[in-house]
Amino acid sequence: MKVTIYIEGGGDGGDLERRFRRGWGKFFAAIGADRRPKVVRGGGRAQTFKRFATAVAGDGADRLSILLVDSEGAVAEGQTVWGYLAANDGWQRPAGANDGAAFLMVQFMETWLLADSAALRAYFGHAFKEQAIPRWENLEAVSREAALQALDRATAACSRRYAKGRISFELLATVDPVCVESGCPRAKDLFDRLRATLR
Repeated sequence: MKVTIYIEGGGDGGDLERRFRRGWGKFFAAIGADRRPKVVRGGGRAQTFKRFATAVAGDGADRLSILLVDSEGAVAEGQTVWGYLAANDGWQRPAGANDGAAFLMVQFMETWLLADSAALRAYFGHAFKEQAIPRWENLEAVSREAALQALDRATAACSRRYAKGRISFELLATVDPVCVESGCPRAKDLFDRLRATLR
């Protein structure tokens, strides 16, 4: 089966889009699936959903389209992805999409980056202040603001400060998915789905 993941973000094309595809490609290559999914830059949040919905309409028995977007907030225990997206974005599950066709980065991609402290240290070097990042017990409960502030403090003295775009995608390519699924249960849901499908 061919799997295509429509992921929120990625800039406006050109070099940033290439970095987006490379970063996500390397990340998904390390999750332990037999094959790698195709990654599509969705652009803005609503645009990503629209592209996914269009793709789902053309899916057959040999193709699976998956939506991956930031939750942008905490997700209640037991709340389904489609339930969350309906409540927060007004999105209804497209015809042909099942429960395993949409996944959330809770609360956003940086949450996944924070799950791998070794990758952060290796990427930012000796000036990286790991102690500036709290040892949160539940990463998925950490707000976007708190996570970005922690990354900003930790990289303030580094030659490359954390920033979305080029740096975030370069860093993503080095992050260990084992750390991500250990610290982010919603990420594990996606990885399990991909491992089961990409055989």
